[in-house]
Amino acid sequence: MTAFKDNCYSKSKFGVLCLFFAVLLAADFVFSENKELPASITDPVTHVCRSMYQVEIKKDVFYLEPGREEKCDLYLPKNLPDDKRVPAIVIIHGGGWKGGDKADKREIHLGTYFAKCGYVAMSINYKLCKNKVPSWPQNIYDCKSAVKFLRKNAARLKVNPDFIGAIGGSAGGHLVSMLAVTGSCQELEPPRLYEEFSSRIQACVDLYGISDHISRGKSYLADILGATLEEDPDLWKLASPIYHVSPDTCPVLILHGLKDTTVDYQQSISFIEALSRESVPSRLILVSGAPHTFPLYYNSYSDMMAAVINFFDERLNHPDVKAE
Repeated sequence: MTAFKDNCYSKSKFGVLCLFFAVLLAADFVFSENKELPASITDPVTHVCRSMYQVEIKKDVFYLEPGREEKCDLYLPKNLPDDKRVPAIVIIHGGGWKGGDKADKREIHLGTYFAKCGYVAMSINYKLCKNKVPSWPQNIYDCKSAVKFLRKNAARLKVNPDFIGAIGGSAGGHLVSMLAVTGSCQELEPPRLYEEFSSRIQACVDLYGISDHISRGKSYLADILGATLEEDPDLWKLASPIYHVSPDTCPVLILHGLKDTTVDYQQSISFIEALSRESVPSRLILVSGAPHTFPLYYNSYSDMMAAVINFFDERLNHPDVKAE
């Protein structure tokens, strides 16, 4: 299948069609017919939650070791019964591993929407690359520490520690994919912090993320990783989700726009093929007309938000769904 994919990949309509057939054979594949981006971001989400909870937001909560400036925002469904435990979702922002923030517009929307649907959501800041000081592997340590934080504080936050998911876009998509594929990788476990708790997640939503640094070959990654590809190819491989895929990988949903000029959607096609080879439950949605960082909350993409929440409902065993 890989040879067929490589031979057919081109910018021609025929080449793209061949590529789509290759993915159809590889995994659960959906092609969205959305054509245009809307002009406004004020349109409400059209997907209706089964339960619309009121939301409490706790900002700037410390979740890392003393001395770290990065914090998280917690989005909590109000008035949960004392004996009720709900799944949690970690939200990881994008920004090229150098920028972005836990309180960016997309992250606020996701956190609020998940909490309205009865999830505890945790939007995090993590180590960024500043002034060419590498942020790897501290950035993935921080993401794993967020999962561990939720388990450590599960009783207080009314979280079911057995069902934690993660969602992220672009660089955040890369990091949530790393969470999905490295649940049993001791080499990438954060040292010292919350050591008694697992960093494993049970569901991953990767929004237009990077799966293979080596095939992408962007030189600026040397600043983030600490070495060029030529200097340390093993380091670049370690930081690439596609090389960690195994039957132990959690279920993955991938969304990627076909007009993404920042991260080629081939990254997501290659990733879904790797997941399929290991029989990992996975789904790829390629969205016609959508650029990089296309918003899930425009009316034109409300079906994408529905796909995300339905995926989490199923894979994280939400009790409100079970009760229906």
